[in-house]
Amino acid sequence: MPVPLSFPNLVPYGWDERWSARFADVAEPGGAPGRVLRHDSSEVVVAEPEGVLHRTMAAGGLPLVVGDWVVIADGTVSDLVPRTSLLRRSDASGDREQALVANLDLLVIVAGLDRPVKAGRLQRTVALGWDAGAVPLVVLTKADVVADPEAARAAAGAAIPGVEVLALSAARGEGLKGLHRAIAGKTVVLLGESGAGKSTLANALVGEEVAATGAVRHGDAKGRHTTTSRQLHLLPGGGALIDTPGIRGVGLWVDAAAVDATFADLVDLAGGCRFQDCRHDHEPGCAVRSAAAAGSVDPARLDAWNRMHREVAAAALRADEHARNRSERRVSPVGRHAQRRKGGR
Repeated sequence: MPVPLSFPNLVPYGWDERWSARFADVAEPGGAPGRVLRHDSSEVVVAEPEGVLHRTMAAGGLPLVVGDWVVIADGTVSDLVPRTSLLRRSDASGDREQALVANLDLLVIVAGLDRPVKAGRLQRTVALGWDAGAVPLVVLTKADVVADPEAARAAAGAAIPGVEVLALSAARGEGLKGLHRAIAGKTVVLLGESGAGKSTLANALVGEEVAATGAVRHGDAKGRHTTTSRQLHLLPGGGALIDTPGIRGVGLWVDAAAVDATFADLVDLAGGCRFQDCRHDHEPGCAVRSAAAAGSVDPARLDAWNRMHREVAAAALRADEHARNRSERRVSPVGRHAQRRKGGR
């Protein structure tokens, strides 16, 4: 039987009947719900019915990330409420998943117009959003530094059809109305490279100085990491915003379906290919390559689609190999000694 919706202090953080039912499935008697606002090494900062508190994790720990709903029992985080979405990417090695944020509704991809906006980076980050189970939205910041923000917005939109693109200046408070409408009542994550203007945007949306801002280098418009950890803030119009540190690379750790969602127009065209297993490379009767040759599809987008599929497949193979290697290394010292004796060594 679902736990009654009786935690009004958690409603601003997203608590509702859906989370009440999910919590009831895992909570032990006496447990209370909470949402992770920040992760500090062995501790987490949690919004609970009694307020925002620092909590330690139970023995063995849980792979918690900001945005998680958890069960608090005996003063510790004892369990994880099943997630509805998870933003993830590959770690630096490329063979393991790195979880970033949980239970997000909207992924706001932030790119600054004081530097070139790279189509490939937009496409890769959009794929992360679809894979997470969130809706991606692109925000081009620093619109005041370019002569024609609308042209920049149109160019970005051409690389990611079907994804909304907004151009604005958070520093001047210009163009924010559309973004306010998009984020109202949702859990929103800001993701982008360092210096793109995420902190300035976060402050503008939250309505107070919740994130430090810093200058960018004149040579390449890169910024310092003024945001050093992921943190959840409440939005004044309802909903929550999670600011994240700048990311240099967008390592893909997604399903192939997320790549196809990013290139949905090409997937539709592929239905006209002669062969069902067409790789859209050199096969005869490829409808996608024909469209690219005719100019109705940007050949660069076709190349990006194929390249991202190859990368996802290669990452899956590396992950499998890494898992096998870890399994082989789990033989205990006692087990290894027994194996040596059995082998006569």
